Amino acid sequence: MRIEYFSYFSHKKYVPLLLILIAVFFPPPAPADSGVTGEYIIVGQSCALSGPARDLGIHMKAGIEAAFKQCNEGSMVNGRKVLLVSMDDYYEPGQAIRNTNHLIYMDKVFALIGEVGTPTSKAVVPIAATARVPFLAPYTGARFLREPTHKNVINIRAGYDQETERIARYLVEQKSFTRIACFYQNDSYGRAGLAGIKNALLRRNLNLVAVDTYQRNTLAVMGGFLRIRAADPQAVLLVGAYQPAAEFIKLGRAKGMTDTLFCSLSFAGSGSLKRALRDIETGIIISQVVPSPEHTDLEINRDYQQAMADFQPELKLGYISFEGYIAGRFFIEAARRVTGKLTRHKFMNTIEQTRHFNLGGLEMKFAPNDHQGLDRIYLTTIRDNRIVPLD
Repeated sequence: MRIEYFSYFSHKKYVPLLLILIAVFFPPPAPADSGVTGEYIIVGQSCALSGPARDLGIHMKAGIEAAFKQCNEGSMVNGRKVLLVSMDDYYEPGQAIRNTNHLIYMDKVFALIGEVGTPTSKAVVPIAATARVPFLAPYTGARFLREPTHKNVINIRAGYDQETERIARYLVEQKSFTRIACFYQNDSYGRAGLAGIKNALLRRNLNLVAVDTYQRNTLAVMGGFLRIRAADPQAVLLVGAYQPAAEFIKLGRAKGMTDTLFCSLSFAGSGSLKRALRDIETGIIISQVVPSPEHTDLEINRDYQQAMADFQPELKLGYISFEGYIAGRFFIEAARRVTGKLTRHKFMNTIEQTRHFNLGGLEMKFAPNDHQGLDRIYLTTIRDNRIVPLD
């Protein structure tokens, strides 16, 4: 029986589930060191730094690092520098679990920040909760992370329900579309986007005319494309990473869907999507959860632009790195507001009790049962090789 048990769980598809169960029910002893020393505050990140979603992790990490380095060269956090330890999880839950355990129990980080993706976040949030480690600014709008039961989770961005509602409002109320399809990634992220657009359309007495899917970390979109095309939609919502989304759009433009409007959620990464599409620009809408990184009207925009020029000069300005920068700045501001000894418990209490944060003109609001700072959605399009506001 012992041999059969381990043979059963040795199959690849059961490994992430087994790792989650082990991590939640048999966690290592809680770390004695909270990630705070006399000189440093150590923050951890598990994200995709390789594979088809690598651009998302690379730019999120770059923005966070730019904020931390800018802080370290300035007033620091009550005399301490902030260090980021990042690990590559390939956008796969199993590796995210291994990374998170390593960051918490080996590197002994104070907090986790900037996890990229819904399936990876879903896998590691129970581990962070068990260890009472703050889980900040995940790059996902999944509904489960916004449930009040997740006391250690702080979201910066608006949720996917808000993004899909904004897209539905534009398509139905401004464009008068009635034939809308959805092509989604077959995991918790894709299903979250699918549920969001379904509900948004139902509120307008509409249903999707076609739904199809593809597997995460692949570009196998042809079958789904053909079935979606057969429904003759006026618009297609793509709930996926930038590479498969770009493949779907390129197929559409090459194979008859010349007038179809393609819409993408912010997770795809507008800059990465634009680069993958090359010279295709017309008929594409991307929702965003932060203001334009190129604007200069807010102080935080100007600070971000300076930080990227100083510490990440090889990267262009973009929405993902700006979101990462905002996340880094938020961590710094919240840590500075803690009075007395910096502990995880006091850090989270400070966020809930402060409630209102102004990061260089960008307003965030929190409450004990509302751990999401931003709510606004911006619609953008591609024009002259740039991401620009739709309106």
